[in-house]
Amino acid sequence: MPDGKRLKPQHAPKAPHEDPKFLASTPARPIRIIAEYIHPLVQLKKEGIGDTIVMFGSARIESHETASARFTRLKKMKTSGWSAARLKSHRLHLRQAKSALEMAKYYEEARQLSHKITTWALSLGPRPRRFVICSGGGPGIMEAANRGAYEAGGKSIGLSIELPHEQFANPYISPELSFNFHYFFMRKLWFAQIAKALIVFPGGFGTLDELWEMMTLSQTGKMPKHTLILIYGRKYWDEVLKLKNMVRWGTISQEDFDNLQYADSVDEAFDIIRTGLEKYHMNVDPFLQAY
Repeated sequence: MPDGKRLKPQHAPKAPHEDPKFLASTPARPIRIIAEYIHPLVQLKKEGIGDTIVMFGSARIESHETASARFTRLKKMKTSGWSAARLKSHRLHLRQAKSALEMAKYYEEARQLSHKITTWALSLGPRPRRFVICSGGGPGIMEAANRGAYEAGGKSIGLSIELPHEQFANPYISPELSFNFHYFFMRKLWFAQIAKALIVFPGGFGTLDELWEMMTLSQTGKMPKHTLILIYGRKYWDEVLKLKNMVRWGTISQEDFDNLQYADSVDEAFDIIRTGLEKYHMNVDPFLQAY
């Protein structure tokens, strides 16, 4: 030994899977990706989930109670003596509040539809759990979907995503079925993997992104055959999308377009979904049962 000194024993280093610094590193990215696949898989199987009904829509749409309270508060404000600039700002906020109140009907209808689907699904038995409501885990239409399932006495899934601004999962998700993803593509995989139907309420870029993904997977045969895609709220979507024109221009087929269904009421949507599920999807997908 150099200089005849005895070295002290060292503490053993952490194993790689216990080293947070390593797990957060770029070389460990494949491990993180695999974890985002395996963890939901294990938990969904543990909870006996057979398949899901996915509900998308805007995170900005408020409940009728919240939107009504804001509109009433703004409308009751006494504006005498205000400057022109302040009055202009107030009128803008009042218009926005009125629009939010009109859009709140979609929150309530998503909540009601989720309740009806969950009530019906519960009648099919507890093992496996069939047609479990699945949302993106956040506020707005996502909250309404989870809330309806909760109020019906059923479990529901929330697939949240890490974003630069702090996000919170809505309180109506079943805690054991609340997942948080870093990678958008892994989150999308779990939206599509065991879904038997997709219900799309009015929404923005995120909703459109998820809708395009599902339509593309359906068109290319990468989703289970006869997966239902239901677009809710013709008035909104007819202003935002002119999908029929894609048939006219030859960029999609009439069959592609006909795979989309539309509804404007809770009862109409429920009848479409239940009829499609009873016709095509009463047999349990073996995917989760295979693990």
